[in-house]
Amino acid sequence: MIQKKKIYILMGNPDMETLSKKMADAYEAGALEAGHEVRRQNLPEMKFDPILHKGYRVIQELEPDLKTFQENVKWCDHFVVVYPNWWCTTPALLKGVFDRAWLPGFAFNFHKGDWWWTARLKGRSARIILLANTSPLIQWFLFGEFTNELQRATLGFAGFSPIPLSIFYPSETVSEPKKAKWLDEVRRIGRRGV
Repeated sequence: MIQKKKIYILMGNPDMETLSKKMADAYEAGALEAGHEVRRQNLPEMKFDPILHKGYRVIQELEPDLKTFQENVKWCDHFVVVYPNWWCTTPALLKGVFDRAWLPGFAFNFHKGDWWWTARLKGRSARIILLANTSPLIQWFLFGEFTNELQRATLGFAGFSPIPLSIFYPSETVSEPKKAKWLDEVRRIGRRGV
């Protein structure tokens, strides 16, 4: 028996006509088939300034789509982020979502007078679905850790755990039969809500 969850999916590719969108669609379809409650945002449909102009010295007013993002993160039991690996990191626009909305008082609080923090989003899990065009082992060997930024330094810092990672490669040259297998795998993960 699968425990029903509240799942928030963020499709983090700035282009809607991509395998990233198909992966998000597959996860969502599987989750809905299993009776999970799902909310979703697609990065290219979100309207916001991705630049954190003054760091945390001046908190910019959040645009409606970033407020919705925060509401969805607080609402969910499980947060799914689907994105392509560009230059061993997230697309700039996806980074902009976290730069602008992953704020003190929302995702964490720093303690005054010391270096520690409070993670404000504990009790939630996440999954990262990452599309890459090169073997993760080769990328790691050549360039070092390339999933830490979102997996541990952003989601983990705010209290998400566990945060499994699914990496699919080579995403740009994959055959259609292999792509269909990937989408079936993601749909199964969505059904399980993990």
